[in-house]
Amino acid sequence: MRALIVDDERLARKELINLLSNHEKVEVVGEALNVDDAKEKIDQLQPDVIFLDIQMPEKTGFDLLEELDHVPLVVFTTAYDEFAIQAFQVNALDYLLKPVEPARLAETLVKLERKIEDLKKEQQEAAEVAPKKLSLADQVFVKDGDRCWFVKLSNVRLFESDGNYIKVYFDNNKPMIHKSLNALDERLDEKSFFRASRKHIINLSWVDTIEPWFNGGLVVTLKGGDRIEVSRRQAARFKDLMSL
Repeated sequence: MRALIVDDERLARKELINLLSNHEKVEVVGEALNVDDAKEKIDQLQPDVIFLDIQMPEKTGFDLLEELDHVPLVVFTTAYDEFAIQAFQVNALDYLLKPVEPARLAETLVKLERKIEDLKKEQQEAAEVAPKKLSLADQVFVKDGDRCWFVKLSNVRLFESDGNYIKVYFDNNKPMIHKSLNALDERLDEKSFFRASRKHIINLSWVDTIEPWFNGGLVVTLKGGDRIEVSRRQAARFKDLMSL
């Protein structure tokens, strides 16, 4: 586990680093002597855990936690046990009184190891559950009245919003599906499909010609003849995608 020591007292930092050096699974990746220093180090080093002193000049350990967007696991280290209850109210994993006792530190490290393993499992499960982006190789099922198709997305040149429906352009067909363009946009691979405007998503592999248009916008002609206006706001991003 990667650890960052945050303490304004140099001797306290060195003492804790020495204690942690007896544990092979712990790598001390850095030290910080105040809150501002700690914020920079946390951003740069991405530690799994911070051993955090509470009482420091100008700003406290609690102030640091309030300023962080993403908070690593926290073990408070302090000489003042009256802070213990407050520490656990901000979800510290553990609380070590100074001077830190080796046996007590070992107990904390066992807790940390278990917690890190649990977090890794949760992250893996979340990644597995997260919806995969739809690529050109994927197919979708489209039903319009009595007719239905399995359509490979590489054959869909355009999606067009029409009220609460989307018109799907492929071959000579334009069936409607009951879905919002925003929801579809979130599922499509952005390397293959581009949100040209509030009303249209185009398949980049079907782009035939590109022309300048009013107010800094563009007009894209797809293979097959469909002409789609790209809004000014999206035009710069579209040029980057197409390496123009």
